[in-house]
Amino acid sequence: MAQGLVSFFRRIILLREISSLVMLLAVVLVFFAISPLFLSWENIAVILEIIPELGIVALGVTMLMISGEFDLSVGSVFAFCPIIMTMFVVWGFSPLLSVIIALLVAMLLGALNGFITLFFGIPSFITTLGAMLIWRGAVLLVTGGWPPPFPTEMSTGILVGKLGFLRASIFWYGAIAVLLWFILERTDFGNWVFATGGNQVAARAMGVDTQRVKFINFMLCSLLAGFAGLIQSFRLATTLPSMGTGLEMDAIAATVIGGTALSGGVGTVIGTVIGAFLIRVIDNGLVIVRAPSYWFRVFIGIAIILAVILNSFVRERTKKLRC
Repeated sequence: MAQGLVSFFRRIILLREISSLVMLLAVVLVFFAISPLFLSWENIAVILEIIPELGIVALGVTMLMISGEFDLSVGSVFAFCPIIMTMFVVWGFSPLLSVIIALLVAMLLGALNGFITLFFGIPSFITTLGAMLIWRGAVLLVTGGWPPPFPTEMSTGILVGKLGFLRASIFWYGAIAVLLWFILERTDFGNWVFATGGNQVAARAMGVDTQRVKFINFMLCSLLAGFAGLIQSFRLATTLPSMGTGLEMDAIAATVIGGTALSGGVGTVIGTVIGAFLIRVIDNGLVIVRAPSYWFRVFIGIAIILAVILNSFVRERTKKLRC
């Protein structure tokens, strides 16, 4: 019996997501102790309503970071995609076709990031920093800083319609998370992603087309950012030029908190899902307890540092337990 418990706890400690899960549970308990309203059904519904818009972006960032690259332009693509959709509806295109075109544009922006980074050998940090400024500037240029009228003919039910006390967006988020988990953990492409980020030279020696893997992940990251932007636009029934401001930092934070290494080669979809929950729980909890808004960044910074420390501790413990 005792040996079985030891074996069980050893397996728990070996989980890569354990540090982010511990932090999430601790934060939930703290906010619940301060205000029992935090775990009311109404507040849980609010948290689940806003999580997909960050979580979907963070999932794309996770795939790209595991392969060893960054994308700082996701917040700008998040805002740019709904603007493109709105423009095409105004020009007479059908709502469905406008959505498809907007998502294709998001993929094209990711492909452009990938091409410049991989073909010219420019660090993705620099490439996507420039892209972040370009596409945010394009949003302001097109809109003049004012939100364009949201198309009244757009049907928002399929993306953000109410299903009981939940929105459809949480199911989209869950489906994307499950799909990416399966790709990373159960397919050859997932192995190529880890190999590319872990040791690109060794991956090439084994026959992995590392350039292709990274290029696909650049497009996927941008596509998911655009899709998440559409979800927020549909939820708010507006296309605000300021949408997604600072989102790139929150997405990277969720990814790092979830256990993805900045150097690449390490990360999990489940960890990122937990990391996104943690960020939104902190954001919501601070509102519930009526703390000043600037505390949000303070807590996120603390969470990132703690996550890195705990992940390092877990990795060291894992090595010792496996020896």
